[in-house]
Amino acid sequence: MLLFFVDVFIISIMKSVTRSELINILCEKLSDSGLLKSDISLSVKELINTMSSAIASGERIEIRGFGSFTLRKRNPRLGRNPKTGESVALGVKHAPHFKPGKDLKERVIASIKD
Repeated sequence: MLLFFVDVFIISIMKSVTRSELINILCEKLSDSGLLKSDISLSVKELINTMSSAIASGERIEIRGFGSFTLRKRNPRLGRNPKTGESVALGVKHAPHFKPGKDLKERVIASIKD
C-alpha cells in the first residue's frame, strides 16, 4: 500500500498536482476497490487536515519509506527591504519541513534515470 502512495507522490512531483487532481488520481487507481469518490475525497481531506494540525502543534510525522514532516525553527536575522534597501529585523519563524525517506529517494532517482 505504501508503494502505491509513493507512486502517487512521484506523479505529483513530476508536475504540480492540486488536491482535486490527487483525488482523481486516487479514484482511478482505486476504481476496482468499490470506494466512492466522496469517500476518497473525505479521506484525503481528513489526512491533510490531521497532518497539518499535527505539524502546526509541533509534532513530528514519520511515514516509514516515505519521509518525515517536522516543524523547523528559523532564527531571527537581518533582512533587507527590497524597495528601499533598508535593513529590517526579522523575528523567529517556524516553517514546515519535509525530509524524504530512503525508499522515496531511490524511487525518484530511478524514475528520473528512465
